[in-house]
This record gives sequence, C-alpha cells and structure tokens, in this order.
Amino acid sequence: MENFTSLTATELAGLVRQRAVSPVDIVRASLDRIEEVNAGVNAFVTVCADEALLAAKKAEKAVMSQAELGPLHGVPIGVKDLDPVSGVRMTRASSMFAEDISHETILCVQRLVDAGAIVVGKTNTCEFGFKATTDSALFGPASTPFNLAMNAGGSSGGSAAAVASGMVPLAQGSDAGGSLRVPGAFCGVFTMMTTFGRVAVPARPNAFRRLNPMVCYAPLARTVQDAVLGLDLMSGPHPRDPYSFPVGEPLAAALSSSLAGMRVAYTPDLGGYPVEPEVETMVRGAVSALKEAGAEVVEAEFRLPVPHAELTAKWRRYLSLCHAESAEVSKAQGIDFLGDQGRDVDPAYLDSVRTGAAMSAVEFRLLDLMRTRVLDTFEDLFDTFDLVVSPVNCVTAIANDATRTTVGPRQVAGQEVDRFVGWSMTSPFNLIGSPAATVPVGRASDGVPVGMQLAARRHHDAAVVRAAAAFQERLPWQHHYRNLDPSLAG
Repeated sequence: MENFTSLTATELAGLVRQRAVSPVDIVRASLDRIEEVNAGVNAFVTVCADEALLAAKKAEKAVMSQAELGPLHGVPIGVKDLDPVSGVRMTRASSMFAEDISHETILCVQRLVDAGAIVVGKTNTCEFGFKATTDSALFGPASTPFNLAMNAGGSSGGSAAAVASGMVPLAQGSDAGGSLRVPGAFCGVFTMMTTFGRVAVPARPNAFRRLNPMVCYAPLARTVQDAVLGLDLMSGPHPRDPYSFPVGEPLAAALSSSLAGMRVAYTPDLGGYPVEPEVETMVRGAVSALKEAGAEVVEAEFRLPVPHAELTAKWRRYLSLCHAESAEVSKAQGIDFLGDQGRDVDPAYLDSVRTGAAMSAVEFRLLDLMRTRVLDTFEDLFDTFDLVVSPVNCVTAIANDATRTTVGPRQVAGQEVDRFVGWSMTSPFNLIGSPAATVPVGRASDGVPVGMQLAARRHHDAAVVRAAAAFQERLPWQHHYRNLDPSLAG
C-alpha cells in the first residue's frame, strides 16, 4: 500500500471507514514523518505523541466495534500554536508563555476532533502572529519544504509546511491579513479564508474583538477537496459568536460545478501593488486554466482607492489596537508586556502595542472610512465579475534570517514596502470580509511555489471553491510533493 503520509485526508478517512487500515498505523506514520523531516522544516514546535496514540487506539476500538465513524475518523492534524488545545502547551511563539498549558480547545478544532480527527501537535508561528513570516526567538523559522533556506510564510507557516512536507494531511490556521494565504502560497498548499463569520469563534474575554481586522480560521491541505471537507466541518454558527451565521449548503457541493458563465477579473497587481516580474508571469500564465474550464477571463482596469503602502499602514493600525487590547487583558491577569516580563518579546510587537495604546477611539473609528472605500471599490468590481484573481504574494520567496528575525524585503519592483506584511496582496479581503483562497500555480526559479489568489463577494464562497476545484483539475500540483527530498533534513 502507498505510504500513508502521501495520502490525502479524504483517502485516509475512506480507508478507515472501509476498515482497510488502522488509525493507529496512520498516526504512527504521521509521527514517524515528523521525526524524519521536522528538524529541517521546523513545522511542529510541540508534538503530543502519547496523547495522539492514545486517541488513535480509541479510534481503532470504535472501528472494530462497528461504531458510526466521523468524516475524519483517525486522520492526524496539526494546530497552530496561537490556538488552544486542551491539555497541550500553547506558547504563542513567545518565551512569556513557553510552558503555558491550555484548558480548552478552540471551537474550530473541536469540531474537527468531534469528526474523528486526531491532534498530533502544535505548529510553528511568529510571536503572537503579528507578521507574515514564521520566525521567533523561541523556535526559529519554519521553512518551506521546497527550499529550506526560504521561509514558510506566516503566520500559519508551520501548518502550511507540515502539510506540504507530508507530516499531516490537514492542519488548522488563522488569517487576519493573509496568515493562511501567504504561507499557503509559499508552501504550495491550498487554503481558503471564508466569508467572515462562516466559521464561528466564540472569542473571550471579548466576544466582539475579531471584527478589527476580520479574522478567519480554516484548514490548509494538499487538495481543494481536503480543505473543503475541513471547512464544512468547521463551519456553522455558535450562539456565543455574535458574527457567526447559518451556512446553508455545504461548500463540497460546489466541487464539481462548471465554470460556464463565470466572469473572472484578472488583476496582475490587485490595483496597485508592486509585483516581481516572475510572480506576475507565472500567475498570468496560470489564468488560462480558468478559461479552459469555461470561465470568461478579463484583465480588469482596477485601482485601489488608496496607495498600497497607505492601505498596509492603516491595516497595521487595526492590528496595533488588537495587540494593545491583548496586552491590557494580559495585564489584568498579571502579565505586563511593557514591563520586565516583556523584555524578551519582539521589539516590533511591543512597538505595535504602544501604537495601539496611544490611539484614540475617534482615530480608530476613522480608520473605517478607508475600509469603506476599499469595500466600495471591490463591490463595484463584483457588480460585474464573480471572481477577482491576482497573485497572493508580490515576491517569489523570503530568505530565513540567521538571527531569528525574518521579515520581508524593503523594496519590491523598486517601490518601498512594509517589511512585515507589505509584500503580500492579501489584507484587502480581510478588511472587507470576503472569501479568498490560494492555489499553487507552479514553482519559481528558486524552487519555492507561487500562489494565485481567488476572491469573491461576501457569502459567495462557493464561487471560490468552484474555481479552485476546476483549476486544480486542469493544472494539478500534487506531483510537486513527490519531488521533495524524502528526508528534508536540512
């Protein structure tokens, strides 16, 4: 039989339901793969082997007893180290929380576990998830398995790298400005930020904090089918999430839909971002796969309502307010980010905390004027087109920094960009709450995958799934995983 770590989550779950394989063997294969390649990729920062094997043995008993099995029964998954799993360490990639043990499991992961998934560990991220690369003083960088000198992207980089390298077929991540799509692109996996509120997150102590910016939780996977399976399981309302809503038909229903009649706007720079020529060339060439699938593709004359640098700066101010809020909540719990306890925290994160703390309520509300202009600009486009297509990132790759402070370039195509996030084209869709996905279009000259972004109007998530599935069928990418170094030992 084919190695378990090369199979998809859908295939593994199917074999378990057929009683052809044991969940114990699947989880052991996942743990062995982590042992084999994680030293080079640095995707997992906590591995809960004993707990995972215990869960696998319980899953095996359910199989043997002819019990009803969930859609992910026996499938190993990874969870981003910003999000809690009961009984497992959650460091947030910070020495301040290096030994913190969670007492609850985030709802989106619990829904996967309830469907039979088995958590094998926590995946690498940047400190408090504040930048679009995965690196920290505590754990160091996560690398894309396609080039270990290059970063996996962030902040869900560990999850993306774990999936791409075959450690797990499915991993959870989150996205406040590109933290799913950026690493998804650099690691050559599929992921999708859904319409804001589709995946419920009953955040506490502030149930309303996710609105600024709009944060989404979703799986990353090697195939559209696996990611959509995970998304459908995660989706649905919760009474303690005021932004969540009933989702209606599962996204899986759109996997085999035709693209006939779909109108696609292709914008090579998403209305004004600087883009490296190799990235633009690769994405432009890949758009033809959507045409072959029946869509009408038009290169749109589209401009952002503000310069890209201004949009990024204002998006970062939203984040600063979130960081300041987190610091204030932590202070009430006896943890002072701006005191001695925070002396080892990334100085750039502390600067963000100070920026947010100094912002007035009026200044914060005025940011939404820009946000409204961005919304209206995209809605004008969606009045004519079903889908907007662009590159995900402006660059092909970002090199890991030996000092564990990896960030992006100062310039792209001759223009100044914010080094933390300004070299990606993802945050506009967080600002407006639209669904947006990344699909791999191939590998650049440095070996690192390049991603194409597919975005649609709010609540039109099925259009993104339709296009992604059709694209995968005509320009498949699974063969790239087979060409990876089997050890990735670095």
